[in-house]
Amino acid sequence: MKERLALFGGPKAVQTEPGDMFDWPIVTPEVEEAVLAVLRAGKMSGVDVTREFEQEFAAWHGVKYALGHNTGTAALHGAMFGLGLGVGDEIICPSITYWASCLQAYSLGATVVFADIDPETLNIDPNDIERWITPRTKAVVVVHYTGYPADMDAILAIARRHGLKVLEDPSHAHGALYKGRMVGTMGDVAGFSLMSGKSLACGEGGMLLTNDREIYERAVAFGHYARHSELTLPELVDGAGLPWGGYKYRMNQLTSAMGRVQLKKYPAEMAEIQKAMNYFWDLLEGLPGIRSHRPPQDSGSTKGGWYAPHGLYRPEELAGLSITRFCQAAQAEGVPLSPGCNKALHLHPLFNTLDVYKQGRPTRIANLPEGTDIRQPPGTLPVAEGIQERVFNIPWFKHYRPDEIAQYAEGIRKVIANFEELLADDPGNPPEIGSWGLTRRRGG
Repeated sequence: MKERLALFGGPKAVQTEPGDMFDWPIVTPEVEEAVLAVLRAGKMSGVDVTREFEQEFAAWHGVKYALGHNTGTAALHGAMFGLGLGVGDEIICPSITYWASCLQAYSLGATVVFADIDPETLNIDPNDIERWITPRTKAVVVVHYTGYPADMDAILAIARRHGLKVLEDPSHAHGALYKGRMVGTMGDVAGFSLMSGKSLACGEGGMLLTNDREIYERAVAFGHYARHSELTLPELVDGAGLPWGGYKYRMNQLTSAMGRVQLKKYPAEMAEIQKAMNYFWDLLEGLPGIRSHRPPQDSGSTKGGWYAPHGLYRPEELAGLSITRFCQAAQAEGVPLSPGCNKALHLHPLFNTLDVYKQGRPTRIANLPEGTDIRQPPGTLPVAEGIQERVFNIPWFKHYRPDEIAQYAEGIRKVIANFEELLADDPGNPPEIGSWGLTRRRGG
């Protein structure tokens, strides 16, 4: 006999209080002492602790250069300038991502062309990149979305074939592996967010990584005027002393201090998260209507700390049950599911009609040749435009507690087992699902 759904008066599947299961970051006495040491010394705006953090972060990735920034947005901005992005240039970016993967290009006089995503990985679809390449294209932005490593072999091959640079955004994927290689190490440059909601959480900050000395020095020149003594390239030395971009992107050393401790303990935390999240999905494999969003277990690829984990939804396997109703039923069982992910950026007014800098036409096309219009109307990227009804947020377990995790899996199993009861009063999906951001601080 089927157990009655909690939505209709049955017992909730999740009976155990979560406690600290979803608390993040894990702040230890060592973290507190490291931060207090900087605070007491009044060294928040110094660079000595930041340099140590940079060296350790670079060593962790096996990369030559790391440059600390005050946000991940700033790190990606510095990376774009480091690559030489300028007026009239284009970058190709997946439409499903956080805006900071690409929007900084506007301030450099450049613009963005969006590519569609793969419906299984939710990452940029390598098969859709080449149709958007123009003579103005300078780089491809690769986001390892919600920790799932993008198909770097295919992307790098396309970039080499067309002479393009590759900018990695691993802000969702700290410590993740692509076929055994760490994300953030395969492109020309990478920009990480280290804000408090990310899997490697350091407060508020960002980190640029590269093996290219020129990219590193250009990023220093752009937003780190106090470190211009590091510059060696003649064309940069001649302009030293003031920040080329007019930005002050120095990392606050409270973040650096926390980051150094986080680097020590994160590998163990990441391993436990991976164990917990894989256990959760192992309990659900084979059920109709849902699929795990994780690399094949024998691929050598991992999701690192599983930031903002999602599942894939297949309504056609549940007689068309809306993802909205599916998530409502799961929530009643005590499982914090919610539909959708980041909204498709190419549909936002900022990429269609807004004139940010008062140039007399939309900023998206303001610096392109007269008559050139790269805007992408509805219908251009069908997967990105339809993905909201086919993905859902899942609990982000920080501890491997199998008995508790099993309750959350049971809640989903219970909903699927009784899905036919949900069809009668299924309200369908609202006109808009998803959001412009992903971070959830508590409750999964």
